[in-house]
Amino acid sequence: MHRLIFRQKVGMVYYISICLSLLLLVNSAYTLADVAVTTLPKSSLVPGGIAVIPTHAGALSGRYRNQRITLANFDGEQYAIIGIPLNAEIGSQQFDLSYADGHSESLQFSIEFKEYIEQHLTISNTRQVNPNTEDMVRINRESAKMTRAFSSWDDSLTPVFSMQAPVAGIRSSSFGLKRFFNEQPRNPHSGMDIAADEGTPIYAPAPGIILTTGNYFFNGNTIIMDHGHGLISLYCHMNTIDVEPGTVIRTGDQIGRVGQTGRVTGPHLHWSVNLNNTRVDPALFLTE
Repeated sequence: MHRLIFRQKVGMVYYISICLSLLLLVNSAYTLADVAVTTLPKSSLVPGGIAVIPTHAGALSGRYRNQRITLANFDGEQYAIIGIPLNAEIGSQQFDLSYADGHSESLQFSIEFKEYIEQHLTISNTRQVNPNTEDMVRINRESAKMTRAFSSWDDSLTPVFSMQAPVAGIRSSSFGLKRFFNEQPRNPHSGMDIAADEGTPIYAPAPGIILTTGNYFFNGNTIIMDHGHGLISLYCHMNTIDVEPGTVIRTGDQIGRVGQTGRVTGPHLHWSVNLNNTRVDPALFLTE
């Protein structure tokens, strides 16, 4: 009889323990549902822009075009912060939200047309325009590495959506330009080019962690930095890389110097920003 009572008590304690564990997991997941931020990026409902949409509720997670999206709590209200691809269709778009009680809902926003101008560049190294078979092996290997980095998601980092320019210089090429190299059409420009003298210091525009560094066929000396919750930045064509993977970075820390490595026409920094694995206009994050 005593053994039976003991087993019942043990069983009850185990049951309560399991319930508490599940409750803690739910509460933990809910806590991580959104991240408290002090600023929001500029909303621009165009291809290559950012949708900043109030959810009017405490969603647990969200997805757009099969990608996880950032949920941020700003001034006591939750917002979905969504990177819009350059190839997104004009008109109504849908994203999905999930809640702790298991139900889900879909919200919509509308994308407006934006015309990006053309840019024609002459590249002296023709292999940088038409790579050979050996080059393509390297390019594909590097592309896979960058794709893995751009899909990173770190809940432990709090993204800062108000950024400073990473280098002092002249904006020589803006995001979204329709590019032609040696009169051959190529993908639209996926970042912002800032022209500066070779050796000019490059500073982190926001806090984060260095994901990876390397020398790439097109991008030259490159840094990819994780700012948390799907916000990733890219720095290309550098002369020197002054950080290593895993380095914790504060706003204003020097991460390298301007160069002209990779496919370039002169010394400059190519700076890209990613949201939900989508290239968006870096100008939407700049404070000035």
